[in-house]
Amino acid sequence: MNAAEQPAPDEYARGALAPGRATTRCVKRLQTQYRKDVPSAVATLARLRRSIGRPVHDSPDSWGIDGLEDLVSVRSATPGRSRDEDRDLAEEKAVHLAVTLWALHQQSVHDDNMHESGWGLGRAVRGLALKKRDSESAEDVEQKAPRPDTKPDDEPNETLRKRFARIGTSTTFDSLTIRLRELTLLLRAARVPLDYGLLADQLLQWQDDSQRAEVRRAWGRDFHSSAHRAKRFPPAEAKGSIQNDDHGYDSGE
Repeated sequence: MNAAEQPAPDEYARGALAPGRATTRCVKRLQTQYRKDVPSAVATLARLRRSIGRPVHDSPDSWGIDGLEDLVSVRSATPGRSRDEDRDLAEEKAVHLAVTLWALHQQSVHDDNMHESGWGLGRAVRGLALKKRDSESAEDVEQKAPRPDTKPDDEPNETLRKRFARIGTSTTFDSLTIRLRELTLLLRAARVPLDYGLLADQLLQWQDDSQRAEVRRAWGRDFHSSAHRAKRFPPAEAKGSIQNDDHGYDSGE
């Protein structure tokens, strides 16, 4: 199964690539600890945030905490896996970026999970559009001046749509990193989650010229199909429990 696609979470769990499994294992472990205010986890996320955008292995602060040890464990448990330096480096770059972006996303959020299975990049952008729309509607009510508007409730504004399009048109890993970081800050402010295991697998495939177009199509497909999902988020107490969900990746532990 092509991991650039986003099927139901339980199906994707079985088909996840090594970066997705390693990222999810690392992030779930840290997310649980961080939400419990474990001091070591709080310090770890601060170190990970300082490593965003830096080449993998070039930031000693992130050595041993950015999911690469989990990646080694996943690789060793994969029967028949052969050594391929280019593939290995691409996987490491994908895991490093996904985990450090999650650390930025989770920053100062102790009452909710910013990694959530099933929230692909396109769905997250749609969720961001909904949150922004709800916020603007609330402001209009307070000002008693509702604005005439014929756009669908989940239609993103032009600035957000262009930002998402810029991610899709990135041509280098560095530019993709910068644009994903910008989006992550918006997602954090709106408390919209993202599936970082899925993102890690897509980041791996994005680095392969022959698969990059499929990753872009998956992002666009997820964005458009999400317009037909529920128009509002589930209750915070249902979505934000500290326990890990059971229908994402197998943690491998």
